[in-house]
Amino acid sequence: MTTISGIGLDVGGTKIAGGVVDAEGQILHRLQVPSPTDEGTDTTLAVLLELVDRLRTLHPEVTSIGVGAAGMITWPEGRILTAPNNAYRDLPLQELLIEHTGLPAVVENDANAAAWAEAQVGGGAGHRNVVAVTVGTGVGGGLILDGSLFRGQHGIGAEIGHMVINPAGNIKCGCGSVGCLEAHASGTALGRRGREVAAADPGGLLTTLAGGADRVTGETVYAAAQQGDPTARGLFDELGYWLGAGLASLVNVFDPQVVIIGGGLVATGDHLSAPTQASFHKHVFAGPQRTLPPIIPAQLGAEAGLVGAALLAMGRQPALVG
Repeated sequence: MTTISGIGLDVGGTKIAGGVVDAEGQILHRLQVPSPTDEGTDTTLAVLLELVDRLRTLHPEVTSIGVGAAGMITWPEGRILTAPNNAYRDLPLQELLIEHTGLPAVVENDANAAAWAEAQVGGGAGHRNVVAVTVGTGVGGGLILDGSLFRGQHGIGAEIGHMVINPAGNIKCGCGSVGCLEAHASGTALGRRGREVAAADPGGLLTTLAGGADRVTGETVYAAAQQGDPTARGLFDELGYWLGAGLASLVNVFDPQVVIIGGGLVATGDHLSAPTQASFHKHVFAGPQRTLPPIIPAQLGAEAGLVGAALLAMGRQPALVG
């Protein structure tokens, strides 16, 4: 039996990670380069193609290429319409990769790619219905329904972070809407609320740790919570309330077997997980009368997008036997 392996790329705002991944999701070789700082689409494309060529030189046996990238990406064309932290616009990356390499290629939203990795070889392995949510600077995620990645009609479905949970509020999301889950339950939201609270309490621990109310970040809030500061812990309670309500809504609609939570805020442990669980059980439909899915931490960490992109691409090619 010939071992199948493919290239996975994770395109972020500050770095581009590339790796050769086998069919079991193991990374055989990994490279990383900085994301281009200029505003030219051609520069980003050149960096991506060079990284692919380097990986193919090291592993000429690869049979496909997958890319996970932030932004709005059409399916099945793999065209990146726009990206929040990158300069390229309307980039037909999937087509260009196929032309350059002659290999099958898939270009997918990075949150979808990460969700697929967790569902295949991470915390969701063995399950056919999985909700994966990433809570970091923003809130992203993906849905695996009946064993398939859900993309919606145009490839931009499952924008979990922009599910509206508080339309009557006055917190504007970076997308321009009001009341999005991302605006209430992300690292950015935690930092924003921390600065608001610190400004009202200039002698408090948050202000002291940060060296000024306007310098408070999510990391400051976590450090204060670790020291037992009730204000910081209250901010985590607030964040967990909104996150739990969002998770309850997802479970109400999709009834998954498991909910996987990834992203940087998972490292805060019970500071976030305890209020999230409490809010989830408060808001989920018919909780006492049903079997609820466990909410578990992601297993693959920062490599999930790279691994998921490679696995998605391998799934779109014929199996190799020999």
